[in-house]
Amino acid sequence: MSSTAPVPAPPVITRQQWKWSALAGMASYLDAGSIVGLGVGMVNFKKAFALSNGEVGFLAAIGPNAIGCAVGAIVGGWLGDKLGRKRIYQFDLIVYAIGILLAAFAVNSTMLMIGTIIVGLAVGADVPTSLALVGEFAPDKARGKLLGFTQIAWCLGPVVVFVMAALFGTFLSPEHQLLGTRIVLLHLFVVALVTWALRQGLTESARWKEAATSTTVVRQRIGALFSGQNLRALIWTAAIYLFWNLAAGTAGLFNPYIIETLKAGGPVASVLLSCSGFVIAMVVTVLVFMPHSDGSYKTRRLMWGIGAIVQVTAYAILLFLPFSIPVVLANILLFSAGGALAGEAFYKVFSQELFPTMLRSTAQGITFGVARVILGVWSFFVPMLAEKGIGQIAGLLTLFLAISGGVGFFFMPDTSGKSLEQIEAERS
Repeated sequence: MSSTAPVPAPPVITRQQWKWSALAGMASYLDAGSIVGLGVGMVNFKKAFALSNGEVGFLAAIGPNAIGCAVGAIVGGWLGDKLGRKRIYQFDLIVYAIGILLAAFAVNSTMLMIGTIIVGLAVGADVPTSLALVGEFAPDKARGKLLGFTQIAWCLGPVVVFVMAALFGTFLSPEHQLLGTRIVLLHLFVVALVTWALRQGLTESARWKEAATSTTVVRQRIGALFSGQNLRALIWTAAIYLFWNLAAGTAGLFNPYIIETLKAGGPVASVLLSCSGFVIAMVVTVLVFMPHSDGSYKTRRLMWGIGAIVQVTAYAILLFLPFSIPVVLANILLFSAGGALAGEAFYKVFSQELFPTMLRSTAQGITFGVARVILGVWSFFVPMLAEKGIGQIAGLLTLFLAISGGVGFFFMPDTSGKSLEQIEAERS
């Protein structure tokens, strides 16, 4: 495949690049924030609308954690390559705001489910296009740092949601807990509108504009994703993200629900325990991932290997120790620390590095979407499995993390520090 003309990147990260990364990264804030916001409020919605376990699972399956997001990612990713990054990320947050508003003011299960679906579609469309933008304007030796910076937003959204939920859980009476959930979701509505307004100053990706003028690239882009190196990259990134995301999605959406259901802690304890995990993930991302993810190939593999082992240990201990607050805390902290090194952050990096410009957003939309669809199916069964105890869930998640860790470590490509054009030329 013909590569696009090189687009020189500055040797250091500029102030503008930090700003654009932050605005693009707000997709991750709204994605994770809505997942956790709906997860924290699941118990309250279940009580208010008399939802069955099956309905709770269905709600989890259709929203930002799973199938709704998957459809949005696949369609939005394709449109991001076809029409440009800017056309997608300028408008999808308005759709998100409408959906989160419906969920916040839901008066029955139908209204809640419609709002949840809309939120999933919107945030799904935003993630692959906004991340492609970051990958395309980042300096060659700082892609990991800037994409890691977007991961901070992915952790910050849940932290804000958990803190708000803990405060409402402490100061609101049981009959007013649903009000707290509505306020949490309304904060995401405000953040979405503010982010949409600030994004109006973002420009189109220079690399995408350059590639869009190449007749050769445009003619080849549809079929080229499913052959040769592109297909291998698609399978590899899908595998590492799919199996990791099954664990991350379960933790993000269901940790408070499982902790309360299995009586390891009350509402406030379950929220604070879950919050601690995202704080640890932020710390490890800032102190380890961002400074070292653009290092050598050996450095990347070492980081991934350590993270994978730590994550597997996190869920393996649940098979042998009682499900109590100390054990839950150990599980959350270990999984969060390991996930910062062998999880979504590196998936974001490799999803930008391994695909040509006119396929980049489409490829990530597909892998992101496939992972969320399967997570949606899995989410439908989690509440029912949780009723039987933690053993089955812990065993399966241990297996999933071992698969993700092994595939990532043994088949990791060497792309660190290279320009996107150099990587494309080498792989073609």
